[in-house]
Amino acid sequence: DVHAFYGKKTPEGNVIADADELCMYLLNDAHVSTVSGKAFGEPNCIRISFANSIEKIETGFAKIKKALEALS
Repeated sequence: DVHAFYGKKTPEGNVIADADELCMYLLNDAHVSTVSGKAFGEPNCIRISFANSIEKIETGFAKIKKALEALS
């Protein structure tokens, strides 16, 4: 559930309005692909695939954490 990030501003000044926008922010700023939960009946959630090596998964989560910490 990512609704706690709604209303936060990106470093570029864009406001995150929903999970779709958060997914695009993570793709563009963290270079990590996520999917909005809207298509799965959970509009306040995002979906993450773990189909990779543990090292790349850890790197991806570090990038997500850094991007989320940059929101204000």
